[in-house]
Amino acid sequence: MAEVKVPYDVNGRPFEGLIVYDDSVKGKRPVIFDQPDWKGVAPDTIEQARLVAGKDYVVLMADMFGKGYGDTPKTRDELGVNMRAIATDPGLTVARGNAAYKALMAEADKRGLIDPSKNAAVGFCAGGGFVLEQARAGADFKATVVFHVTNPNPAVTGTPCNIKGRVLAVHGRADPVTPKAKMDALEEELTKAKVDWHIVTFGRGVHSFCDHTANHPPGALYDEKLCRTSFMLMRDFFAETM
Repeated sequence: MAEVKVPYDVNGRPFEGLIVYDDSVKGKRPVIFDQPDWKGVAPDTIEQARLVAGKDYVVLMADMFGKGYGDTPKTRDELGVNMRAIATDPGLTVARGNAAYKALMAEADKRGLIDPSKNAAVGFCAGGGFVLEQARAGADFKATVVFHVTNPNPAVTGTPCNIKGRVLAVHGRADPVTPKAKMDALEEELTKAKVDWHIVTFGRGVHSFCDHTANHPPGALYDEKLCRTSFMLMRDFFAETM
């Protein structure tokens, strides 16, 4: 798997996203914009991006926290504080997400890796909330898939839902971080906006079931089988959409 670092600035602050793809494959592929979890562009989220990419897609990893953020391990308290600083400010969320998308798309297109007309997005945990805010603001994703999403609802109540593409949320029924009431509110929002949405709920799933470093039972725990099923659902969803 090839990895290409892409530096860019947001309001004078340096950021660095990552393009991940299998360089043994020739020809242009659909592109997946990836909002990783609260660790940002870090070794384990890069591994996750490799799995998303496989041989079929080019993955563009957004940096929401600043260049080098994911290089140093942080406590859960630190991660939570830094995540909330972004998640509670939808203007900041959308500005950083859009800047990442623009810079990464431009670089991937310049390298002849992608078919820009076939584009989608994924988000994990906090990244799921980030990418939903970006989609609400009208980002041109043909499909958006979120896994064990944190903050699925708008940070500002009454935010218009201008999602253009389809939405798939894969979630755990036993997730204490994002309980059923929040997912029900997401369903209601998407239905009112006439979005083509699907929510798949795993009965035994808790938070972070696709994060292989998650080991904080009972609330957050990796589940290899559920993650594998999630990725199968994601790939089918993308295939029928793009």
